[in-house]
Amino acid sequence: MSAPVYLGDEVSAAGFRLAGLQARTPPRGDETAALSAARAEAPLVLVSAAIAARVAERELRAALAALTPLVLVVPDIDGATPVPDLALRLRIQLGLET
Repeated sequence: MSAPVYLGDEVSAAGFRLAGLQARTPPRGDETAALSAARAEAPLVLVSAAIAARVAERELRAALAALTPLVLVVPDIDGATPVPDLALRLRIQLGLET
């Protein structure tokens, strides 16, 4: 299996590349295909929040729910796109919050 993959902006990609990840910056419109390709070859896929927001919802949900490879949404460098609050989502699903 190859190295983990980061999908996101060019500046963050440079940092992830220095950390040993394969870093890709998919062009607008190719985000879903880039996520599918990364999932097919990497043990870990990190997706910036901005890229995740442009991936087809069905594919993103399937990727996040799959056991392998592990797919995580990480914050953007500028913080413009919020990362999903999974703890809040779980509390709502458990009926602890409305």
